Amino acid sequence: MAAEAVKVAVRCRPLSGREEARGCRAIVGVDSARARCLLRNPASPTEPPRQFFFDGAFSGEHSTEHIYNEIAYPLVEGITEGYNGTIFAYGQTGSGKSFTMQGVVDPSSQKGIISRAFEHIFESIQCAENAKFLLRASCLEIYNEDIRDLLGADTKQKLELKEHPEQGVYVKGLSLHAVHSVAQCEQLMDMGCRNRAVGFTLMNKDSSRSHSIFTVRMEICTVDERGQEHLRAAKLNLVDLAGSERQSRTGATGERLKEATKINLSLSALGNVISALVDGRCHIPYRDSKLTRLLQDSLGGNTRTLMVACVSPADDSYEESLSTLRYANRAKNIRNKPCINEDPKDALLREYQEEIKKLRAILAEQTGTSDLAAHLVANPAPPVKIQVDLEAEKQLIREEYEERLTRLQASYQAEQASRARLEKDISSLRDVFDLKVSAIEDLLRKGAGVEPGWLPQSLLPYANVLQHLLYRWIIHTITRCKMDIALTS
Repeated sequence: MAAEAVKVAVRCRPLSGREEARGCRAIVGVDSARARCLLRNPASPTEPPRQFFFDGAFSGEHSTEHIYNEIAYPLVEGITEGYNGTIFAYGQTGSGKSFTMQGVVDPSSQKGIISRAFEHIFESIQCAENAKFLLRASCLEIYNEDIRDLLGADTKQKLELKEHPEQGVYVKGLSLHAVHSVAQCEQLMDMGCRNRAVGFTLMNKDSSRSHSIFTVRMEICTVDERGQEHLRAAKLNLVDLAGSERQSRTGATGERLKEATKINLSLSALGNVISALVDGRCHIPYRDSKLTRLLQDSLGGNTRTLMVACVSPADDSYEESLSTLRYANRAKNIRNKPCINEDPKDALLREYQEEIKKLRAILAEQTGTSDLAAHLVANPAPPVKIQVDLEAEKQLIREEYEERLTRLQASYQAEQASRARLEKDISSLRDVFDLKVSAIEDLLRKGAGVEPGWLPQSLLPYANVLQHLLYRWIIHTITRCKMDIALTS
């Protein structure tokens, strides 16, 4: 398993209108050709600028489309091959993280990395041959160290983190939504953004007050030349971190101050994890924050990771920009161990295929194997591209099975009612038999001293014989009734 360094790119936005109104000067320079970022200290203009080298450096002139094609495209392409991937934006409040990850619709060149990843994934699916794909999406936020499902029925419910020996760290109760198109993915992303916690600060009127993670889980089933199926699984984490901030600059008080404190603590924990990984320490403090636990596999684990560090060019943000660049410079020294996730044990595609086989077997037993085989030959299924076709086939077989099962249940219930009536008739017949037998037994017991008119004198010697014949007739009748009941059931 070859080690691979975390990719790090820096993006510097233009001066905002608010910064220009305050008379701020730009102190950040970007050399895209050499992937270099220069930072000048406004307090010491004569000092040479600090230099930081990354895997990519982009200024305000570069669109999100350009950034995606340069640095993010190879990572997302690996998802369709079975590699896990994570893209996250880091920086101070108002530095352009949400703009980079979510973007804007107009102009189209500024569509965010998340939307472009959706388009990239479905384009790759359309071009794939002899493969089936299952895609599911989830979206969560970490707000005040509480995990919430942004796509769940109750977005305020707090979810728990769990750890599985094979699955790793996961969120218990997090909803997963099957997606079949870019439009569905964007609809879920918009829903998550609407449910996400945001608030006003002096640095950003729509400041993100939580960390959000939008995850796309993909399962891939391919068929080789020998007709054997191979399963792979991958997931893409698209992370929009909340911005680090100073209370003196944001004017945060009350609830906003509490949010900022929790955000800074989790980002500090993330920095400690990065430092521990770079320094090669034995203990990595993943458990210090829920953010670091969720990103545990993305930092030093089985994932290809890209970090986009966003900085403000304004001179009054020098301390924050320097901290962000140092942070990013250390992150690029982290070594991950990505590998293709082949034949996962918990693959949902395998469960679907096994269920379809079971339903087909049930139909074959009910309709006849030859009829089912002829039907499948006469109506061959087209190559399945995405999960929607698999679901349609599964639903059709289930409906046929349920229809036949309903008819069988109705027939069984009718037979049960008929059997109940027959048992009732037999019970009544037994009661009549018991009465007649009792009457005859009383008659026979009085045979020796009966009054005239009860039994002719000529039949008295044959009383025992008559009793024996009557018993045999009763037993024979009851036996026939039991046989009728057995045949009916």
